[in-house]
Amino acid sequence: MKPIKDQTGAVLMEFVLVLPLLLLLLFASIEFGVAFFNKAMITNASREGARAGIVYNEPARLTIDEIRTIAKDYCETHLITFGDASADDLKIKPLREGDEPGDNLTVTVEYDYDFLVIPNFIPGFDPSITLTGVSVMRNE
Repeated sequence: MKPIKDQTGAVLMEFVLVLPLLLLLLFASIEFGVAFFNKAMITNASREGARAGIVYNEPARLTIDEIRTIAKDYCETHLITFGDASADDLKIKPLREGDEPGDNLTVTVEYDYDFLVIPNFIPGFDPSITLTGVSVMRNE
């Protein structure tokens, strides 16, 4: 068998075959990095709401709506949403077991994160995950 001497275009073909995999890895790492960042911000928002809710302010503690507003404001200023977040994507559920010192306050923040690029590469991939942050603190 005679060796093939002309291999022009071989590098281009190899590049064309490997490029989709490289792009998938690049965009997957970016998207999962954004998802992990948002998970940390959701946890911080629940912690901010819980901390504000357990502190005793004269004449009374913060209401559930005030705690919800604090956590929502934190999310609005810190989440990476690419401009497509709506109020339905964010659920804030404060639960106060009582107003006495030592009673627990639980703040749960849920956010529906939608992947942008990965569902275009992988058919059948669910484009949305729910990120949850929960903080439990005792009243002061």
